[in-house]
Amino acid sequence: MTSRQKKIIHIDMDCFYAAVEIRDNPSLKNKPVAVGGSADSRGVLCTCNYVAREYGLHSAMPSAHAKRLCPQLVILPVNFPKYRASSNTIQDIFSQYTDVIEPLSLDEAFLDISDSHLHSGSATLIAKEIRQRIFQEERLTASAGIAPNKMLAKIASDWKKPNNQFVITPSEISAFMKELPVNKLFGVGKVTNEKMKSLGILTCTDLQALSPEELQQLFGKYGSSLYKMARGIDNRAVQTKRIRKSLSVERTFAKNMDYNNVLTNSFQNIYDELITRLNNLGKEKQTQIKSIFVKIKFSDFTLTTIQSSATELSQLAFKQLFITRCAEISKSIRLIGFGVHFDDQAQGQQLQFQFDENLSRND
Repeated sequence: MTSRQKKIIHIDMDCFYAAVEIRDNPSLKNKPVAVGGSADSRGVLCTCNYVAREYGLHSAMPSAHAKRLCPQLVILPVNFPKYRASSNTIQDIFSQYTDVIEPLSLDEAFLDISDSHLHSGSATLIAKEIRQRIFQEERLTASAGIAPNKMLAKIASDWKKPNNQFVITPSEISAFMKELPVNKLFGVGKVTNEKMKSLGILTCTDLQALSPEELQQLFGKYGSSLYKMARGIDNRAVQTKRIRKSLSVERTFAKNMDYNNVLTNSFQNIYDELITRLNNLGKEKQTQIKSIFVKIKFSDFTLTTIQSSATELSQLAFKQLFITRCAEISKSIRLIGFGVHFDDQAQGQQLQFQFDENLSRND
């Protein structure tokens, strides 16, 4: 008996935030547009449209630098309620094709349509129809990747962007992976890519020539993942319930702050914001806290994090961590963040309990 062939679609909206803003203000069409923080207050770009990308702009780029590269750039403030409204409509469209949906953010998601009988089970036609409906209902374009697993579907969705889709069938995986540049693999960032270049590793064919032991020797634990990814192997299921491992809030200051100014003028507000976000998750989450942490970025961009075990929150505990680290490092501060780590085991038990309850009801 042969196992059922997985059919995964990865939908990725095209420069989502910027596209929503241009949709709502057509005069911005054909202009370089970005969404993010102001260039005058150390902001960064969340996203930018394809016109702006022709100037070398990209997400996470400092807004001031972006304006130097493209003086005519229009930078708009982030408007999450507006983007969330469009995202909710798009998620509703997804739910009409499958119940197995894993949202990754407001603008992308995995869909497992392996059991769908729509369009005679054609993932290609289902993806096409989803993209058409998104444009009809939201006047926004999306790209899609269709493949037998999540990794390949995500790679495929970026293959013919924007406003297009790309399919990798099971019979095409071997040939596709041989030519795939290693920087397309998850986790291969700038540093790892440079290391690979120095070793003559440019494509997945080069990775496939190395044994699991050699890859582990070169890249540590990540080596075993590279061995599988280089062959297009990814056995992860589309997760309809994602377990949150942490929650944090951060504040980047318009000007560098000294230690006392942070305590006097910002500490309370950041702590209150963390409490608000935690309360929005519900009381069950608050009982699953296992540690707290403080993150500090100094004026020279060095980053440090300090944490301690905790099962409940108190402003005093965060202050003690902050004071401890600042006593060790005497520099002005650019950014500060507070956060909590959750107990993965407790969450797993809770999900299992919910699952057992559902079984009882269904029986």
